[in-house]
Amino acid sequence: MSGVTLETRITDHGVGQAFTSLIGLMGNTTPIMSAIGTGMVSSTHRRFISQTSPDGEAWASLNTEYKKMKRNARILTESGRLRDSISSQPGRDHVRVGTNVIYGAIHQFGGTIVPKNASHLVFRLATGVVLAKSVTLRARPYLGISDDDEEMIADIVFRFLRRFQ
Repeated sequence: MSGVTLETRITDHGVGQAFTSLIGLMGNTTPIMSAIGTGMVSSTHRRFISQTSPDGEAWASLNTEYKKMKRNARILTESGRLRDSISSQPGRDHVRVGTNVIYGAIHQFGGTIVPKNASHLVFRLATGVVLAKSVTLRARPYLGISDDDEEMIADIVFRFLRRFQ
């Protein structure tokens, strides 16, 4: 994934111990990571509907001139490409959740866009064509682990542990 991915560690002691037990019982814990990844992708998709970050904060509002010409009223959802690109890649002891869409990182973290091979950026707003030396986008985090995600992850780990004990 060349756009942006999320990496986090298990910090809940009970979940960490259960996962360690599962490594001993199963050997290959890729199925657990796959289930967690599927849950995280679903959770991330729901953020595009609620337009909120993993911590529940509303995403920054759109530029009013851009909003006037936008086909889709939802933030970060014009064609749906970014939302639909969210995927997971499970491994034996990890799962990566993210996007390969190149503009995914600027939306996740925010930042300033400057022209690479020209003197100005050129784009269209409701008021017409705009030339700008730079454009700053505010962060609109869509990747991350919410409190509900933590509960989902714990539930998956403990369900697998019950199944294999």
